[in-house]
Amino acid sequence: MKEKRHLSEKTAEKTSRAKPAGRFRLLVQAAWFAVTNGYAAGFLEKRIYTGKLKRLCVPGLNCYSCPGALASCPIGSLQAVLSSSEFTFSCYVLGFLMLFGTVLGRLVCGWLCPFGLFQDLLHKIPFPGKRKNLPGHRFLRQLKYVILVLFVILLPSAVAGITGNGEPWFCKYICPSGTLMGGIPLALGNPLLRSAIGTLFSWKMFLLILTVVLSVKYYRPFCKYVCPLGAIYGLFNPVALYRLQVDENKCIGCKSCQRACKMDIKVWEKPNSAECIRCGDCRTACPTGALTSGFRLHGQEEKERRAAGQEKTREEQSNRFMEAERAEKLLRKYSAACQKAGWEDSRRMRK
Repeated sequence: MKEKRHLSEKTAEKTSRAKPAGRFRLLVQAAWFAVTNGYAAGFLEKRIYTGKLKRLCVPGLNCYSCPGALASCPIGSLQAVLSSSEFTFSCYVLGFLMLFGTVLGRLVCGWLCPFGLFQDLLHKIPFPGKRKNLPGHRFLRQLKYVILVLFVILLPSAVAGITGNGEPWFCKYICPSGTLMGGIPLALGNPLLRSAIGTLFSWKMFLLILTVVLSVKYYRPFCKYVCPLGAIYGLFNPVALYRLQVDENKCIGCKSCQRACKMDIKVWEKPNSAECIRCGDCRTACPTGALTSGFRLHGQEEKERRAAGQEKTREEQSNRFMEAERAEKLLRKYSAACQKAGWEDSRRMRK
């Protein structure tokens, strides 16, 4: 009973810390959005920034056409390169994705993505019957990899238009972030664009509204099921330098981490899952402090586990040796006592 009470007290203490930690993450997300979309003249003059910074990419899903965007979206840049008749390979874009994937993995999704922030804020709206996942979650989460291969890689590079260039299929036909951050602000401020709005924009608005409605009830549906950028970073999660680690000696299998995880990951089994966005909720919820995060080389956890196992084995061997020594001493005392008792009995008999 005492152990259960102590555990519930620890859980309550951890829960009280969760809100400040969540607010800190929101502040970081908001600050990053403000920095990377800080071109105020674009919003005032209803035009896109085209300066030298636009040659660079930001790590999150940040639409090129957003009036405030100071840099480019890596998914849009990748499609632009693949769809061009002049270029078929970009060391910069692929190197950029590999760099952030190798160092941070999907931490980018949890902390540095503007559309992730948008979904986080939507999910805070009070609504009855909130859920983590859509029905069919197990299969739907594979959809983002299909979209990555088909709409980001194959169709832009294989299907050419009249000019001989391909199209950015994901940005043009799917991406709700582009509609929210680029299409709507530009259309509101430009009468010519408004007059040119047609079926395609209506389709994109439908996808955006669907994403908004689903995000209120379900946590980050776009990130879980659709986002190709999250799919890329997710592939790096198991080997990224920023990692989660479970201390098996402290873990009690209470599953508090999975209950706290809005991505619904069995953290104690697979802490570096491709679905993990590194929000830190599981770490805050753990009542025994078994979860830690930080920058580690791949395989370092295994070495640390082995070292801990060897240390434990040495400790167990030492304890067994000490117990054997104590048992031997007791046996000697018992033998000496028996001998003394036998000698005294024989002495009485002689008398």
